[in-house]
Amino acid sequence: MQNNFLQIHPRVAQALQQGKPVVALESTIISHGMPYPKNVETALAVEEIILQNGAIPATIAIINGKCCVGLSKDEIETFGKEKNVWKVSLRDMPYVVSKKLFGATTVAATMRIASMVGIKIFVTGGIGGVHRGAATTMDISADLTEMAQTNVAVVSAGIKSILDIGLTLEYLETLGIPVVTYNQKTFPSFYSNESNYITPLQLNTPQEIAAMLQTKWALGLNGSVMIANPIPKEYEMPANIVESHIQKALQAATKKNIKGKDVTPFILQYIAQHTGGESLEANIALIKHNATLGAKIAVAFCN
Repeated sequence: MQNNFLQIHPRVAQALQQGKPVVALESTIISHGMPYPKNVETALAVEEIILQNGAIPATIAIINGKCCVGLSKDEIETFGKEKNVWKVSLRDMPYVVSKKLFGATTVAATMRIASMVGIKIFVTGGIGGVHRGAATTMDISADLTEMAQTNVAVVSAGIKSILDIGLTLEYLETLGIPVVTYNQKTFPSFYSNESNYITPLQLNTPQEIAAMLQTKWALGLNGSVMIANPIPKEYEMPANIVESHIQKALQAATKKNIKGKDVTPFILQYIAQHTGGESLEANIALIKHNATLGAKIAVAFCN
């Protein structure tokens, strides 16, 4: 299966064969997370940051029936411009692959494809989780169940603040997924370093995090580790202001009857429009910040 449906970029293949550090990146952030050309500029900048910190970037996407591990600049440009790109979670993968469509992978799908080739570190913006109102909608991201079974660590700025952070943390605990915040006691809330939650675990160096990952998997404990990396202070937004925009965005989504996997892109776009682009700049800053930490963890993990 892996031979038939995987296409690995030569640079990534060589790094994996030689045991060099590789960092996986998702493609949904390109096609559904940011407007063009910011999406392409950010994707290329993130890859460059990973290279500068001693690792090889592997942006993952589905193209023409193949799960591509590592994209060319032209392919990233295509994903940035193309309007008919599927947002692909696990349930969508067989359909999008068999129909040979363009597919931008979410956290769950990116993790699964990364694990197929042996990549252990994955960098994203924020993970999906338990949506607000999930007690009635049952809207819980497949990111969480994938993290319970796939041995790929996820570096993010925390749980997207448009979700129910408290319930997501509870569900992560239920699934046995360690949650580590880098270098602070408070669990971050994506756009802000602050939240109402103390982090379950704190580690202060990439080497400590790499050692924990090695220990977890050596113990036979399958599944991810969620590594929350607080946004740089100069880019963070006050949590109360973000929450005000989220509430308005949720009301607008309800009014327009937007549901399922369309909710998150809609809300992120709404917030960007209503903060004069401030949330977009914060989003770009945090993904770059995560790339730096992710590359350092990958290097430490391989040493």
